[in-house]
Amino acid sequence: MFLENTINHSKQSGWMEVICGSMFSGKTEELIRRLRRAEMAGQNVEIFKPKIDTRYDEEDVVSHNQNKIRSTPVESSNEILLLGSTCDVIGIDEAQFLTTAL
Repeated sequence: MFLENTINHSKQSGWMEVICGSMFSGKTEELIRRLRRAEMAGQNVEIFKPKIDTRYDEEDVVSHNQNKIRSTPVESSNEILLLGSTCDVIGIDEAQFLTTAL
């Protein structure tokens, strides 16, 4: 579900959506689907994944069904703030593996 700020257009706001579930429940597949939809809508999209997650690919986010989408590997969540500052939509795969830089 996408919501729009219809009251105060001068104030930037956003929201976070979490896709959760058990292993092999389709979380990454759903993330890829949502991000592709945002790209088709003309939004500026960036996808991040932890550099340590090289199970299927070193750069792409890949689902168990072998669907994939280009991503930017990062070492810490702080990098996302810098690299995603101009994006409309930010996707993060396997966020539990990210740390904050010291």
